[in-house]
Amino acid sequence: MKIVADEGVDRHVVEELRRESHDVTYVAELAPGIKDEEVLQRANELDAILLTADKDFGELVFRLNRAHAGIVLIRLEGLPSEAKASIVANAVREHGAEMYGCFSVITSGNIRIRPKP
Repeated sequence: MKIVADEGVDRHVVEELRRESHDVTYVAELAPGIKDEEVLQRANELDAILLTADKDFGELVFRLNRAHAGIVLIRLEGLPSEAKASIVANAVREHGAEMYGCFSVITSGNIRIRPKP
């Protein structure tokens, strides 16, 4: 799966997804500090799901109606990095195909997948 990981995504999550053979572009490695609009544009150019911990992408998608190939919001505050990596990798492994074109939220006990408005 093609994924663009926003710079706020824990490096352990990125490494775990790469170990599972996902094609992950990590903003922190390529262009740290770029604006959310630019991150979303890069994900769209790659036809990749955007993985983020930044709730502002919800505003871009729902209020400003920006196009996207899929956004996955990680809401796993307070968990150790390894636990976050395991939860996200599991969610992508089990539900990745469903996440395309949707706005998904991963929490420690749930995955919500909402179709694009």
